Amino acid sequence: MIGTKILIVDDEPDVEVLMTQRFRRQLREKKFLLSFARNGIQALDVLAKEPDIRLVISDINMPEMDGLTLLRNINEKFPDVIPIIVSAYGDMNNIRAAMNLGAFDFVTKPINFEDLNVTIDKTLNHIQSLIDAQRTKSRLEGILHELNVASEIQQSILPRNFISDSNIEMFAKMTAAKEIGGDFYDFFWLDEQNSKLGIVIADVSGKGVPAALFMTVSRTLIRAHANGGTKTPGECLTKVNNALQKDNTNMMFVTTFYGTLDIKSGLLTYCNAGHNPPHLVRKDGQIETIKKIHGMALGVMEDLDYKEDEVTLNEGDLFFLYTDGVTEAETADGSFYGDVRLTSNLDKYRDLAVSELINTIRSDITNFAAGWPQSDDITMLAVRYLARKQN
Repeated sequence: MIGTKILIVDDEPDVEVLMTQRFRRQLREKKFLLSFARNGIQALDVLAKEPDIRLVISDINMPEMDGLTLLRNINEKFPDVIPIIVSAYGDMNNIRAAMNLGAFDFVTKPINFEDLNVTIDKTLNHIQSLIDAQRTKSRLEGILHELNVASEIQQSILPRNFISDSNIEMFAKMTAAKEIGGDFYDFFWLDEQNSKLGIVIADVSGKGVPAALFMTVSRTLIRAHANGGTKTPGECLTKVNNALQKDNTNMMFVTTFYGTLDIKSGLLTYCNAGHNPPHLVRKDGQIETIKKIHGMALGVMEDLDYKEDEVTLNEGDLFFLYTDGVTEAETADGSFYGDVRLTSNLDKYRDLAVSELINTIRSDITNFAAGWPQSDDITMLAVRYLARKQN
C-alpha cells in the first residue's frame, strides 16, 4: 500500500522525532505517511480533518482523553479506521479492554521497532484487503443494479397486454432462473383486420447477459421478418436463421416455435426449429403432442430450409407452448418435473382460464422443486381458441 496515512497518538514529546527517525526509509519510499497527536482529543480532531487516515497507533495512558476512550470514539465516528494500541507489558487488563473495543493488534512498551514494523505491515495488509473487498462489493453491487435494470427492461420487452376476446384467450409467463434469462415469448397481429395472429416461444442457449442480448436480437428479427411480407413461418425462420448465423462468433443458438393462427378458421400453421413439442388439449378430452420438428435450432448452420405444417384448432381447444425449463425443473435428488406430470396437469386443469392454468402449473413446479434452485428459465404460453368456425 503506497502512501497510507498513519496517525501516532502519544503524549511523550520525543515520540514524533523517534518515529520519524526509525521509519525514515519507509517515509522516504512513501510506504506510509505519519501524522501525530498528543492525546485522544487532538487525535479525533486530526481524524476529522484528514478522513484518509486509515491506521491509528495509540498509547493507552494519556491526559485529557486516554486510549480506551479514543477507541470508543473511533468505533462510533470513524469505523473505517483500524487502531493498534500501545501499552506497558504488564497492563494486560487494558490490552484486553482495548481488543474488546476493536483494536486490531497491540505492541508493548518499551517498543521493539522490529515488532512494530511487522505489526504495521500486517495491519496495512489487512487494510488493503478491506479496501479491495469494499471495491469488489461496490463493483458487485453495481453489476447487480445493472442486472436488475436489465431484468426490468427484458420483462418490459415481453408483451403483457394478453388477448382475451370472443375469438381467443391468451396468457404467458416467463420466470428467469437468474437475474436475466434467454427465454422469450411473443405474439402479434399479422394484418390490420386482426384475423391472423403470430405466436412465438423460444429458448436461447446459455444464460445471463449474452443470452439476454441474443434473445432481444432473435425476437426483433422474428418480428421484422414476420411483419415484412414473409408468407409462411418456415420462410420466416429460414431468414431469421441466416441472419443469426452470420457473425455468430459465440456459437449461440435459439430453439424456436413460430406459428400463425387464422382466427376465422382455427388453422395453425407452424414451424418448429428444435423446440419442445407443444401440446394441443382438445375440448373433447384428447391431448395431442405436436411432435413435428422442421430443423435444428436457429443460428447453428446457415442456409437451412425450414418448412411448416398445419393443425386445426376447434372451438374450446387449448394450445400450450413451453420451454424445457418446465419439464426439466429439478428437485434436490435430481428428479425432473417431466412431460408426463405436465400433460397430467394440463388434463387436470384444462377447464381453468389460461392465466389460472399457467399460474397453477407454475405453482406446482415450485412445490415440486421444494426450494431447490433452478438452472433454467421457465416459460409457458397458452392460447384457447374460442371462435366458431365460419363457413
